[in-house]
Amino acid sequence: MKTGSVVIALLGLLGIVGLSPAAQAETAEEIVGKALAARGGLEKIRSVQTECVFGNISLGPGADGPFSVELKRPGKMHAEFTLQGQTLIRTYDGKSGWVLNPFTGSTEAQPMSAEDIHSIADESDFDGPLVDYQSKGGHIEFVRKEELEGKSVLRLKLTQKNGDVRFYLFDATSFELYKGETTRTIEGQAYPVETFFSDYRDVDGLKFAYRIQSRSRGQDQQQNITIDKIELNTAIDDSRFGKPAPAAPAAAPTAVPAPAPSAPGHGRETYCDGGRSLARARSQQQRKQEMEA
Repeated sequence: MKTGSVVIALLGLLGIVGLSPAAQAETAEEIVGKALAARGGLEKIRSVQTECVFGNISLGPGADGPFSVELKRPGKMHAEFTLQGQTLIRTYDGKSGWVLNPFTGSTEAQPMSAEDIHSIADESDFDGPLVDYQSKGGHIEFVRKEELEGKSVLRLKLTQKNGDVRFYLFDATSFELYKGETTRTIEGQAYPVETFFSDYRDVDGLKFAYRIQSRSRGQDQQQNITIDKIELNTAIDDSRFGKPAPAAPAAAPTAVPAPAPSAPGHGRETYCDGGRSLARARSQQQRKQEMEA
């Protein structure tokens, strides 16, 4: 997973099962149904029109900062990651994608590569690949029940329409997603990636993992995501998903008051305001500490 990419792709190993195809498909369907019910149910999942996520990403010692992700149906995304006073921005309007990456010295947004478009199309599907996977051209299989770190898990294999293979490991008791496995292509090189999900919390009747840990064999970097806030069905203007404006010079840190609490969807003049203020305050505090160091 590239720096600044927030929503994590999962999965990638091959399993062998001894069930007949009919029994295998039936068991897989049942597990998927229970997993979606554990999230809050299909009706609730499909009722979400926008999703805003705010938190912190750590890529290692001295490499951490706040992030925000805004998602909107159908398949739109705006993601930001701030590190050392600079903010990387990735946007996708469902067809075209842009990257503003100041870490490469660029101050202008550039069109996404074909590799990035392939990745962000998955990231912007906030329902997840298992929701309506048949209509998306996917095929699901039950692989086996196994033990993982003292926990009984159910391994499912999803083959997507484009041929990508993902593995989902669900807690056999709660049916919450515990681990995902995939292969991620970075600059033409394929890396196996495994992601762990924990600290599930309820947000408006839906369950979300507030702690996400991801690592890849062949790379030293481990990514840790801690979520501070999630907002559902908050108004987001479509302009957020277009080409980002040129990067502005970093401003001197100023005190930012904590945002006043408000009920979801009420009393906001800007999209995702509460979480954005939190992320901005954290970023400014980080820059202040760096300047004083």
